[in-house]
Amino acid sequence: RCTKAVGVLKATHGLPPADPAREQQQIARLRQLAHDSHLDPDFAEKFLNFVVKEVIRHHEHIAAENGGSTNT
Repeated sequence: RCTKAVGVLKATHGLPPADPAREQQQIARLRQLAHDSHLDPDFAEKFLNFVVKEVIRHHEHIAAENGGSTNT
């Protein structure tokens, strides 16, 4: 529900579905959290990448439905 609201806001304001700089910040943060918790940082990054790709896909769909840009 939250990602849908963000997708609508991005489409309404002509913002791209993806934010690579923000994604890199989140990857670094999550890798550190995983390391600190004695979990596999590579797995954590792969899982986050999967989630981010799905969110971007949804945002692109919302943008297309609203006549917005789907540029990533």
